[in-house]
Amino acid sequence: MGGKKKVHPKTRTAAFKASEPSEIVEAPHSFVIHRGLTCPYITDLTLDFRRIMEPFTASNLREKRMNRIKDFVSLSSFFHVSHMGIFNKASTQLSFKVVRLPRGPSLTFKVHQFTLARDVISLSKKQMIDNDHFKHAPLVIMNNFSGDGKHLKLMATTFQNMFPSINLAQVNIGTIRRCVLFSYNPETKLVEMRHYSVQVVPVGLKRAVQKIVKGTVPNLGKCNEVVDFVTKDGYASESEAEDDEQSHVVLAQTLKSKGNLEDNKSSIKLHEIGPRLTLQLIKIEEGLLTGEVLYHDHVVKTEDEKETLRKLVEKKRKQKEQRKKEQAENRARNLKLKKDEKWAAKREAEGRNDSDPEDDAEYYKEEVGEDPDEELFKTEAKSSRKRPNLSGGMKYKNKRAKLDPNDKKDKFDRKDKKDKFDHKNKKDKFDPKNRRPKFDPKNKRAKFDHKKSRKSK
Repeated sequence: MGGKKKVHPKTRTAAFKASEPSEIVEAPHSFVIHRGLTCPYITDLTLDFRRIMEPFTASNLREKRMNRIKDFVSLSSFFHVSHMGIFNKASTQLSFKVVRLPRGPSLTFKVHQFTLARDVISLSKKQMIDNDHFKHAPLVIMNNFSGDGKHLKLMATTFQNMFPSINLAQVNIGTIRRCVLFSYNPETKLVEMRHYSVQVVPVGLKRAVQKIVKGTVPNLGKCNEVVDFVTKDGYASESEAEDDEQSHVVLAQTLKSKGNLEDNKSSIKLHEIGPRLTLQLIKIEEGLLTGEVLYHDHVVKTEDEKETLRKLVEKKRKQKEQRKKEQAENRARNLKLKKDEKWAAKREAEGRNDSDPEDDAEYYKEEVGEDPDEELFKTEAKSSRKRPNLSGGMKYKNKRAKLDPNDKKDKFDRKDKKDKFDHKNKKDKFDPKNRRPKFDPKNKRAKFDHKKSRKSK
């Protein structure tokens, strides 16, 4: 039976990538993990940040303490992962690192404050949470990142590249259900991150009509008819604040939500769903968490000090390459020694003599002072391990010799074989009836007489 044909891993991976649509392959994917000391709040913060990065992130990524950064980097190419966020909990502070895979740069932030998503939602009066909002990537909004300094441009570019880009000419407005805000304060050098859910509400309708359009069931306990509820706004909820005119927009497309038609005015409302993060940029490194420091907030170095550090980094890199080369050579030499020892033990077990007869002859000449006899160190041809050819008559020595057909004595006589069963002689057969003698009713002596047995007693 033929089994299933195995496919080479590279072929299987290429086929898997070809089956994915181009939008998913080209979109930036991310890993979000946490390192350092264990803390339940940091674990929840990691899960909340994964919620922000959906759908192009590993939401159910399982990480262990034994995993290293190299393990995640090795898997990044297969899953199209372009960025990795790392929450590192130390004894004194919490840091957040954003790494561009596979070769950097790496941005290190200090987390001054954070608020979990469950705490933010519990404070809001209206909780706008829908799982359909997380089926599409959020809209990224950058604020006040136009200051002096290359580190601001690099930070803004990194935040934007963590999420897929939006083509304004082809985008479907109905897919924009969330937004992420990054706001930079140049005085405090802090970055405020907020996460909102987007709601679009039609404008120009009474509050009572808006409730009916949205699909909410109104309270008609004080009304005799529905007309009374529509004509009198006093029955509507007064807790709703008036819409700001700056939030009014003219829709370019018709949305699925009720009342939002093309070329009509609608109001944009944002509901915060968390988490909140207050970050400060500390350091920017050229490589993957290693390499030359391009920017540092606390330490400022001169050009000479930078040049010294570059030379030190280059020296360490060369030493590392030299150690790898020496390890490879030592590994190859040890393998060769083990192989030679193995062959030597095998030859010794087979009883071979690897001494050279010419060396023996020279040693004899030096010690004795005379040339040895020709037959003393005569080399014999090495015997082959193959079996020598036998003569024609000896090839089949174990085969029975042919018998003469004219000789009747050589024939096998079955009649003389007494051990064989004779099928013609039926007496040899087993007769179950003859196993014991039959009872003869005419022979009364064979019967048991109870009277005689009593008299005898």
